Amino acid sequence: MKKIQLATTITLFDSVDELPVDVQNLMNEAVKIRETAYAPYSQFKVGTAFLLANGEVVNGNNQENAAYPSGMCAERVAVWKAGSEFPDVRIIKIAITASSENNVVNEPVAPCGACRQTLSEYEIKQDSKIEIYFMGETGKIVKTDSLHDLLPLAFDKSFL
Repeated sequence: MKKIQLATTITLFDSVDELPVDVQNLMNEAVKIRETAYAPYSQFKVGTAFLLANGEVVNGNNQENAAYPSGMCAERVAVWKAGSEFPDVRIIKIAITASSENNVVNEPVAPCGACRQTLSEYEIKQDSKIEIYFMGETGKIVKTDSLHDLLPLAFDKSFL
C-alpha cells in the first residue's frame, strides 16, 4: 500500500475590490446575470461570466424547473453557450457568484460536481487551464488556477 497526498492551492481575496480589474468586471457581469436567474423553487440564484480568449464574455444563470432534474446550473448553461457560439475559442477565466432570497450567502460557493465534470471536459479539450473565481453574495472570493484544483481525479476520455 502507498498513500499519496493531493494538495490544492487557492488564492483568497477579502473583497471584489482586491481582484484584478478584468476579474472585477467579470464578477460584476456574473452578479448582473445572477439577478435574472430563474429560481422560483430554491430562491438560490447563481450567475456566471466566462472570459474567452477572443475577448467575448459569455454569461449564464441557473434555470430551475418544477421537475428538479430538468433544471440547469449556471456554469453548464454558460459553458455550453460558449461551446456552441465559439467552439474553437478557449475559456480563460470564469467568475461565479450565488445569492439566496432566504439568507445572505457570505461564503464562496464552488461549482457542483456535475459542473466541475463539465468544466473539466472543456479545460482538457482546450489543453489550457481556466482560472476560476467564486464567491457568495458578499465576502471572500476564492481563486483556483485550474479546474483540476477543484477536481483532481477527474474522469476523462482517456478512460473510454
